[in-house]
Amino acid sequence: MMDRNSRIYVAGHRGLVGSALIRQLKKNNYNNILTRTKKELDLRNQADVESFFETERPEYVFLAAAKVGGIGFNKSFPADFIRENLQIQTNIIDSAYRNGCEKLLFLGSACIYPKHAEVPIKEEYLMTGPLEPTNDAYSLAKISGYYMCKKYTEQYGFKTVSVMPNNLYGINDNFILSECHVIPSLINKFVHAKEKNESQVMCFGDGSPTREFLFSDDLASGCLFLMNNYDSPEIINIGPNREVSIKDLSELIAKLVGYNGEIVWDTSKPNGTPRRALDTSKMDSMGWKSTTSLEGGLQTTINWFMENRNTYVRI
Repeated sequence: MMDRNSRIYVAGHRGLVGSALIRQLKKNNYNNILTRTKKELDLRNQADVESFFETERPEYVFLAAAKVGGIGFNKSFPADFIRENLQIQTNIIDSAYRNGCEKLLFLGSACIYPKHAEVPIKEEYLMTGPLEPTNDAYSLAKISGYYMCKKYTEQYGFKTVSVMPNNLYGINDNFILSECHVIPSLINKFVHAKEKNESQVMCFGDGSPTREFLFSDDLASGCLFLMNNYDSPEIINIGPNREVSIKDLSELIAKLVGYNGEIVWDTSKPNGTPRRALDTSKMDSMGWKSTTSLEGGLQTTINWFMENRNTYVRI
């Protein structure tokens, strides 16, 4: 278990999950936190990562760094997604082990599960069917990261935890329309449409797919809990146990933004996986649950976007 003076490295500390982890760690009085920006440390470069770990010797690692994006971005750059994610996670996992790290937490994604897995999706459904083709490159990289962690535990005794969250959103998300996931995309579109007094907003697909959306600060709370209380290399699901259709989500975001125009669906664009809801009974049995309502988390995210969109470089 981490103590308050443990040397803790958060990889990807400026991103959606990493920044939430920093907030959660500081909230719980962990103050010996190590971070590096992309300019300071290229996680794709094996020699640079090895040098960082040799010098800093973090005792605990939260591996939240990754190349991520929505359906369109994944479809356009699959080679980049599999290469860069494999590079990042391979370099960090191996260097952490070789330089005395006590425990590493790997952030995966619910997209590792088969496209048509039975819902709610249990951990044991991994690799029981084909992946969703629109993001299979990213999914395969994350599956590889989990197996690398698991095999390092089996062969070397290196303590690892692999967490599979459902769709994430929150403060410090990526709002670039060509790259982002569904919630930041919808927030950006509806805010713009309201300000421009546009009569319609076009959304991808037909609105029928369902997803669970986990607020990033809730995920960070769960990750801290697992780092201190879960000692198995087997994957563990984390989510809000709250499924919502993309259509209902769009209408809720439009309401919160104050947009009163028409929502039009472009059915020529892919829907992605029809349903994705996780079985979180393993996590639930340990006594942890998410606490942020969807409406509350969305309002916080919208407020942050409105306050930061003119200065935040990724928007």
